Order: sequence, then structure tokens, then C-alpha cells
Amino acid sequence: MKKIVLTGGGTAGHVTPNIALLPALQAAGYEIAYVGSYEGIEKKLIADFNIPYTGISTGKFRRYLDPKNFSDPFRVMKGFVEARNYLKNYQPDVVFSKGGFVSVPVVRAAASLHIPCIIHESDMTPGLANKLCIPVAEKVCCNFPETMKNIPADKAVLTGSPIRAELAQGSRLAGLNMCGFTANKPVIMVIGGSLGAANVNKAVRDALPKLLEDFQVVHLCGKDKIDNLLLNTPGYKQFEYIKAELKDIFAMADVVISRAGANAICELLALKKPNILIPLPAASSRGDQLLNAASFEAQGYSIVLNEDDITTNLLVDKVHELYFNRQKYVEAMSRSHQMDAVNTIMLLINEAANKSHTQ
Repeated sequence: MKKIVLTGGGTAGHVTPNIALLPALQAAGYEIAYVGSYEGIEKKLIADFNIPYTGISTGKFRRYLDPKNFSDPFRVMKGFVEARNYLKNYQPDVVFSKGGFVSVPVVRAAASLHIPCIIHESDMTPGLANKLCIPVAEKVCCNFPETMKNIPADKAVLTGSPIRAELAQGSRLAGLNMCGFTANKPVIMVIGGSLGAANVNKAVRDALPKLLEDFQVVHLCGKDKIDNLLLNTPGYKQFEYIKAELKDIFAMADVVISRAGANAICELLALKKPNILIPLPAASSRGDQLLNAASFEAQGYSIVLNEDDITTNLLVDKVHELYFNRQKYVEAMSRSHQMDAVNTIMLLINEAANKSHTQ
């Protein structure tokens, strides 16, 4: 039986694509293990899948001054030693990394043991963790055509992002029943990522009286972000975070308002959901969401609103514009070539594992 180690963490976006690969890996007969941080979100998310999990020491890679910049390199070095000892003992045929700071010691340790590594870059430009891993990677999977020029030509492969198959198997009726919504009024889904997005939440709630005139709104607002004053508002349902029922929420949604994290927008693309993207501003990030959103807008998949420009009237007008032109966006998304990520990535994994097996 061939063995694979999955790694990646820090945010849900660095874990969910790994989870999306699990059914295909299991069907192909792989023995699967996961290496993440001691207590990161990846440990919690992987716990649902009965995959052996090993925690290692990690440190964050920062581009700004912080006292932890002096201590974290030692944590990374400790993580490298722990990862190398684990991999030497487990002897996987291949490592697949979804990125995040926990992946660096794992990928580097694997490379030192001549274990082939395939890494996935979700954003338009590689993050710092993946930049440190690209030199020793066998292949680099990309979400965006624009990313290919930033990766060595012999390594870059346009795959798109693996999407959990069950997300396409939701029930609109189950979603309506869960939210207490009627079937004769369209639904807006608002999602800001696993931790929520305070400014998106505020913009939507400010516009709620006008939006509820023509729409129902289901709001995935993030941990501890529920507004108790709005709990009994007809046509408005809030959730902190949803796991199993997310497929039903997607099935119910006619249009979506979202941040522009790479995995989130790839799910919207795969499910062909017309969307408004409100990317995280450059002042709050390295600017990757702005680039992701610009690419989706240029390809005709999305309307983009800059967070600093949003007013209640603008948001309401853009929601109506999106809804009435929704078929145009569905047709554009239907022409995408980034829709078969799981199968494309599985081909790369099998190729690397077979090469490792014959060495």
C-alpha cells in the first residue's frame, strides 16, 4: 500500500483542500497520515475523518517586526527535527502540502529524505511559506493562470483548487427548512471565512432592512460574531460556522457575498454561484485577496466591491444587479478550465508516488 502524508494549516483554507482529496486518495488505496501543528485548526478539522494526526512545533513567518520573530525560528527548527524523525519512521511515498507556516518544516524535512513533495498554491502570488517550499517541490499546483509565471515552468501545473464533492450534493429544501425560509423569495448567502469578516458583517447588517425587502439572507458570520439583537429578524438567519449542512446552504443560495480567499472563491466557481467579492484590503493583508478578486472579475465570474467604498445603497444596488444578471455569471463560470482539480492533482500524486516506489 502506498503512503501519503498531508500537511497544511493555520487557517481552514489550508486544510479543506486536503480534506477534499481524502475520498480520491482512499479510493486509490493510499494509507493517509496528517502532520500539522500541536493545536491548530487543522487538528480539529482532521479529527472528523479518522486520519492519524501528528503535531509538530511551528513558528509563523512574518514580514513585520514582532518579538516572536526572534523565538519562532527556533520553533521551526524544532519542527523540522520532529517532522524529519516522523517521516523517516513512517516512510511515505509522497507528501502533499496545502501551505501555511506548519508546512515548511514538513516539506523541507521530506526533501532532505528524498521524499517527493507536491505543493498547492491557492493565491495569485505565492505566500511566504510556499516560497520557502517551491525550490524543493516536485510540482506546484496553481489556482490561477496568472500564477504560472511566478513558478518555474517545469514545476507549475494549473489545477484549480480541490473542492469537497459533497458540496455539490446539497438540498435546497433542506437549506430552506434549516433557516426557516420561504421557497418563493431568493436567498443571499454571506460568508466571510472560518473566522468571519467584521467589516463585511457590518456592511450586510447595515443594508439588511433594504435587502430583506426582496431577499432572504443566510449569514455565516464567524465565531462569536452573531448579533443577538437580530436573532428574531424574519428572513435573516445567522450561523457562526457550518460544517455538514454547508452543502444545503450552498444549494439554497441564489447569489453569494464573500471575501476573496482562494478556496472560498474556488468553491463558488465549482458550484457556479454568482457572487459579489469583498476582498480583504491591502492594509490588512499581503494583498492576495485583491489579486484573486481581480482575476475572477476579469474572467467574468464576479462583481468586486472594495471594502472602503461600500455604502448601503451601493451594496443593495450591486446585489440587485448581480441577481438580475445571474445567468451571465453562471455561463462564464461554466466555461472555466479550473474545474477538475481533484483528478488533476491525483495524477500528479500518483506519478510522484510511483517514481518514489521504483527508486
